[in-house]
Amino acid sequence: MHYIPQIGFLILAATGSFLFAKKTGEIRRNILLGKDEDLSNDPGKRWNNLILLALGQKKMFKNPLVAILHLVVYAGFIIINVEVLEIVLDGISGTHRLFLPVLGGVYTWLINFFEFLAATVILVCIIFLIRRNIIQLKRFISKDLNGWPRSDANYILLTEIVLMSLFLCMNAADQVLQGRGAEHYHTTGAFFFSDLLAPLFNGFSDGALVGIERTAWWLHIIGIFAFLNYLPYSKHLHIMLAFPNAYYARLEPQGKIKNMPAVQNEVRYAMQPELAPADAPPPARFGAKDIFDLSWKNLLDAYSCTECGRCTASCPANLTGKLLSPRKIMMATRDRLEDVGRNINLHKTFKDDGKSLLHNYISVEELRACTTCNACVEACPVSIAPLDIIMELRRSLIMEESNAPQEWNGTFSNIENNFAPWKFAPDERDKWAEEMAS
Repeated sequence: MHYIPQIGFLILAATGSFLFAKKTGEIRRNILLGKDEDLSNDPGKRWNNLILLALGQKKMFKNPLVAILHLVVYAGFIIINVEVLEIVLDGISGTHRLFLPVLGGVYTWLINFFEFLAATVILVCIIFLIRRNIIQLKRFISKDLNGWPRSDANYILLTEIVLMSLFLCMNAADQVLQGRGAEHYHTTGAFFFSDLLAPLFNGFSDGALVGIERTAWWLHIIGIFAFLNYLPYSKHLHIMLAFPNAYYARLEPQGKIKNMPAVQNEVRYAMQPELAPADAPPPARFGAKDIFDLSWKNLLDAYSCTECGRCTASCPANLTGKLLSPRKIMMATRDRLEDVGRNINLHKTFKDDGKSLLHNYISVEELRACTTCNACVEACPVSIAPLDIIMELRRSLIMEESNAPQEWNGTFSNIENNFAPWKFAPDERDKWAEEMAS
């Protein structure tokens, strides 16, 4: 009987860790469905991006108040989970506050610091819930978030409030038991926030307090493993993927559009057929129609999206009422990735489902509204580039499907026939100068 809690904990930890590893393995597989792209150059700049953008949240500080609130939740989530290490070791070994004899007075200081973070996380999460559901900031009530995405954000905030509250209740019951000299509850020194809550527990018997403390302990650790397995299905996966995404961000100046060697070769061989090798392979597909045609970095971007809406809030096309929403582009790409992943899980390999990212998930109207201004890329706090995906889909739309607005077709025809966007033959292009001379 003595080992039942430890056995139960080991089963919980093993199950939670296995399920998390399985899902993260599927996400990694899905990302690697994209085309290869070498983003290993200049590691110094890449580490700088990781530290400033992911760890330091540099772009968030364009709005200092919101950045500080977000930093509190972020720091609280990361730092308080250091305390989970003790919980895990206690669960495995059957001990209680394993680090107390080792750390002594430092332990008291650490738990006080963790409690301060827990209290501030609860406060900030309440503020964020108010911003989303009562004040209803425009980017949080957008139709992009209708359904599950809007609920997802609320569930995460509520979960963090519950986890932090359980931590404080566990410590408060522990403090009362310490004061009564209960067995196994060693003196830790005063915990500020726990002592504030302790009067709520004074009326309970020792047995009831042990039950409360143990229940809070178990619910806290169960909640952590549940949260861990919820992350891969949630927008809060960015907690993990923001770091690799910032590291592998493209280092070229914003606005630089990648050339298409396949197009260059086609034009070169058309103008100088003698340059075409005899065994030249057929031209590759131009642009991207589905997720398989995008690069792995585009797919990592999709999984890293926080759905914060800063990209859409800064998009001039969206601000003027057009259908385009860069946030929705990223969410649709992730939805397609997940659908493809489920297809692979079912059939062991991808079986054509008659769908594609272009048309079925992202419409022509959305793509045509983009002005390629890079506002969405500049606004993203975790180095996501919706424009890269938009550009690749538009290339497929125009070069593979010849699907362009009539105004564009006229320009394309002029370039093809006159080598310029205007309806003037090349030999008439300098007539304006002759007229001026006369």
